[in-house]
Parts: sequence; structure tokens; C-alpha cells
Amino acid sequence: MTFRHISQIAGSAMNAQSVRLNTVASNLANAQSASGVEGDTYRARKPVFAAVMGDGSGAGSGVQVLDVVQSTEPLRRAHEPGHPLANEDGVVFYPNVNPVAEMTDMMAASRAFETNVEVMARVKTMQQSLLKLGEG
Repeated sequence: MTFRHISQIAGSAMNAQSVRLNTVASNLANAQSASGVEGDTYRARKPVFAAVMGDGSGAGSGVQVLDVVQSTEPLRRAHEPGHPLANEDGVVFYPNVNPVAEMTDMMAASRAFETNVEVMARVKTMQQSLLKLGEG
């Protein structure tokens, strides 16, 4: 596996973690958005990743974002007859976003992103060291 292949893999992983972080941000931003209609209520989203295996040398390997799917977990229902968005039964629907789980996911995605930044930095350092060896 060459430095270029390692950089490609780390770059694709950074892209995947960026999608994950953006999805978490969207979920957290909409966590308290209320609706009087179940079908109009925001539903948590999760990215779906796949490992892409290239040839034996590592070329074409990486992480691919296949899709961003909506959660199938049930929505939160609250009986709030005084709420301006309550339906005729006094029910308000809230997203199925779990802020604690989202924050945990955000920390894991952030750490994974940082790890891949470190990989890229080390590859660059090793490449520079190899160039210096070639000069001497």
C-alpha cells in the first residue's frame, strides 16, 4: 500500500465523518421542533457507510457514504392541549432525536475525523522524510 492509497483512504474517511457530523448537527438543531401532524414531524437521520475494498494494493479502498436514512424509531408524543401546534386531540409530536445519543455520536465522529487528520499529517511527514533521504 502506498502513501497515496493511505491518503485516499483517510480522505474518504474524513468525508464520511463530515457527513456524520452534519447529520448529527441537523438532528440536534431539530430535536425540539414540534408539529401537530405526525407526518410533518422531523425524524432523526443517520448516514449509512460502506467499506470499499479496492485491489490488493489498496487502490480504490476507502469509505463510501451510501445514503442518509430516516430513523424508524417512534416519534415522541405529548399531550399539550394549550400548545399552538396541538392537533384536535391536544397531541403534539416531537422528533425521535435522542440528544444524549447524538452528542455521543458527535464526539465519536469528531475523534474519528481527528484521527484521520493525524494519519494524513503523518503520511505527509513520512513523504517529506523520504524526499530528504533521496537528496542525501
